[in-house]
Amino acid sequence: MDFGVLSTAGIARKAFLPGIEPTEHEVTAVASRDLERAEAFADEFGIDDCYEGYEALIEESDVDAVYIPLPNEFHAEWTKKTADAGIDVLCEKPLTVDAAEAREVVAHCEERGVTLMEGFMYLYHPRTERALELASEELEDVRSVTASFKFPLFGSPDDIRLSPDLHGGSLMDVGCYPVSLVRQVLGEPDSVYTYTNDSRGSGVDTELAGILEYHDASARIASGFDTQDVQRYRIEAANGWIEVEGAFNPSSDTYELEYEIDGRHAVETFDPVDQYRLEIEHFADCAENDRQPRTDGNEAIANMAVIDALYESAETDRAVDVDDV
Repeated sequence: MDFGVLSTAGIARKAFLPGIEPTEHEVTAVASRDLERAEAFADEFGIDDCYEGYEALIEESDVDAVYIPLPNEFHAEWTKKTADAGIDVLCEKPLTVDAAEAREVVAHCEERGVTLMEGFMYLYHPRTERALELASEELEDVRSVTASFKFPLFGSPDDIRLSPDLHGGSLMDVGCYPVSLVRQVLGEPDSVYTYTNDSRGSGVDTELAGILEYHDASARIASGFDTQDVQRYRIEAANGWIEVEGAFNPSSDTYELEYEIDGRHAVETFDPVDQYRLEIEHFADCAENDRQPRTDGNEAIANMAVIDALYESAETDRAVDVDDV
């Protein structure tokens, strides 16, 4: 499968290109608003074609799929334009800025018969798959889940993750991972309550803490830009627990899964693997064989519905029913 990349964003350089390199697929086209930037990117990675403007790549290249790592504000627009050309789409998370827009984008792609996948790479890691398998098959009566993703965001105040116009904020950037993880274990929450802080006066949440309430369980999530790196989750049930450190985008080569179930304590170790490669291979397999991706449009809608409720709770300082948003 030949991919085009819309923009020379850092995640494309640091994650997507290294992830696709060992596969049988390749990036054959890249586009940027600045042609010189696209040319430099193409030279660096040995990409055949470069374009000035995203529309030019979509209209003129011969790619099978497009990877979209643009700022959140532009995901919906360029997903729909790519679908209009009959090209499959792998879009970075979050797929859209809210659930209503997600529904619109998903319907648009379905009408045009293209494969759409949201890039939650952590779900394709064997350790995540094993943790969810244990939670589903061996834990009994899961009562609580806690999940956090925080990191220190240094650099310019113009960083897109601090821009309200581009729909930045810690929840949209990294908090969406804990939301996703909780939903994989407990399903869709009944209501949520949220606390946020804008420590930099940027107009977005730089810290967020949320409670997700269920009929017979609860979850706590946290995200932020102001502390040291934290990536973990813990699942607790009547007969045991599961805990993972470095959970979503680990920087070490050690991948451990610790649990105690029915009095049996274990630490499972997983070999280093590029979860972006696994994500790309899953997407390509689904597109080529007309199958629904694990992180498809409906999954994106459900995740955004919870995120919408979390933001409404922060704005109103009250608990919010997810179905009412």
